[in-house]
Amino acid sequence: MIRPSHWRPSSGLTLEPNAEKAVTSQRGCIALLAGPGAGKTETLAQRADFLLRTGVCPFPKRILAISFKKDASENLKERVSMRCGAELAGRFDSYTFHAFGKRLIDIFRTALKGQDSLDEGYTVGEHRILRKQITFKDMVPLANEVLNGCEAARNSIQSTYSDVFLDEFQDCTDNQYSLVLNAFQNCGARIIAVGDTKQKIMGWAGALEGIFLKFEGDFKATPLNLYQNFRSLHRIRRVHNRMIRDIDPAAAVPDEQIAGSEGEVACEFFENDDAEAQWAAESVARWNAQGIPFSQIAILCNNQPHLYAQKIMGLLNERGIPFRNEQEIQDLGAEPLFCLIVDFLLVILGDAEPDAWERLRRILDSEIVERSSTPRDWDRLLHKAKTALRDNPIFQTAWDLIEELLEKLGDDTIRGLSHDYENGARRNEILANIKGLITSSFNENADPLKALESIGGIDAVRILTIHKCKGLEFHTVVVQGVEQETFWSKDSEANNCAYFVAISRAKKRLIVTNSDIREKLPGANNYWRTHRNRHEKFLGYVEPEIGGAV
Repeated sequence: MIRPSHWRPSSGLTLEPNAEKAVTSQRGCIALLAGPGAGKTETLAQRADFLLRTGVCPFPKRILAISFKKDASENLKERVSMRCGAELAGRFDSYTFHAFGKRLIDIFRTALKGQDSLDEGYTVGEHRILRKQITFKDMVPLANEVLNGCEAARNSIQSTYSDVFLDEFQDCTDNQYSLVLNAFQNCGARIIAVGDTKQKIMGWAGALEGIFLKFEGDFKATPLNLYQNFRSLHRIRRVHNRMIRDIDPAAAVPDEQIAGSEGEVACEFFENDDAEAQWAAESVARWNAQGIPFSQIAILCNNQPHLYAQKIMGLLNERGIPFRNEQEIQDLGAEPLFCLIVDFLLVILGDAEPDAWERLRRILDSEIVERSSTPRDWDRLLHKAKTALRDNPIFQTAWDLIEELLEKLGDDTIRGLSHDYENGARRNEILANIKGLITSSFNENADPLKALESIGGIDAVRILTIHKCKGLEFHTVVVQGVEQETFWSKDSEANNCAYFVAISRAKKRLIVTNSDIREKLPGANNYWRTHRNRHEKFLGYVEPEIGGAV
């Protein structure tokens, strides 16, 4: 055992300042917000290492980690074991919310009364059977009943765990949050809730939303933000860090931590937006010829991509380069149900779609589905669907097959994709929107497979607003129109936040553009300005790092 002041991160890692605060905190609760590549899982693993190796989590106390997905739960457990060794990791319990709920039910089953009573040896299945069987969705509510009605259960949990990790907390449902409250509120446990800023654009200064605001109030949690994207190469990370010094100086890292010449950063200046569009189309074609998939190239606009990127889209179309305008697709691309349906159609339409098949297989192999179907059942369904669509490749055939898939998966599986789908009306609304979009793939295109690949973003350049790029990352990012007239909000913090989100999407190549003239196209309002002014502050973050190659 070592003193907390002598502890250093395992594996020789260097933590950014806010990550170090989160890892080494010895009192109170923390709400930790981070974007992609910020090392959320590693931060939790290092915290477990700190707590266990220093005795801040004293023997025989344990650490409880609750995740939303089984693979995330197992990954965290494995990483903790790698950091602090198998013996100490034996005091680290990692569950999903449902697995933790079921464990409470199994241990304190006799605390359930009346209609909720369960016999020893009860099972989990598709339907609720009095005393004999519960469903997957019953696990968390019944665990709440146990904690609400059994003081011994609460005392047992609270005396076992000194520390609790809540991963991907932005996805927490009301029932799941009630489980956290019932188990740990006002008991002194140190809780760290980690969330991804993909759900929100305000990613700093404690600008919490939804469940994080509740958590901050209920547990008096300290908000912290992780800014560094460790997936970005050094030149790009230095651009981020230069901006962080203005936004949150204490969170910036020393320059020597991100020294290096890896990555490419550029500013492109044009006399007009015709020249910008020509450059963009030629560059996208060149990058793709060099081996960069179209889907790993993004063109970001702060607003109105149908106007700012109209000329770019026209030239991409002339060159036969697939692109996906997120404004047209709206929010469907982020819907798990949309992704499931597109992957299903890609698998049954295409001869070889390994990525789509892998994503589909993970859902078919889920715990719920395994209880009601066998792999052979799914093989038969997919073979039947392939044959049906080959013989009759029209939309109605495709949609009939989709409905058969959804029925076979069952409501529990669909609801498990997103807590939004608990609301039947909302689920039907999303399905109707998906149906409308899928229709165009069969009615307006000679090749529905290519159309699906495009709308699904399988291999298409992404053209989207900064707001819609939250949580996404790309090999190459072009931030279009870094101009005063583009970042026009009177709220300087909102402008800063939007620009930081944009530049932090790039992993290997970051390019910002500026045009002196932007033609006022049909559909532009009276606020549109043809003559443009450079946003010197934002360009100033980028210009010192210009250079490099990937």
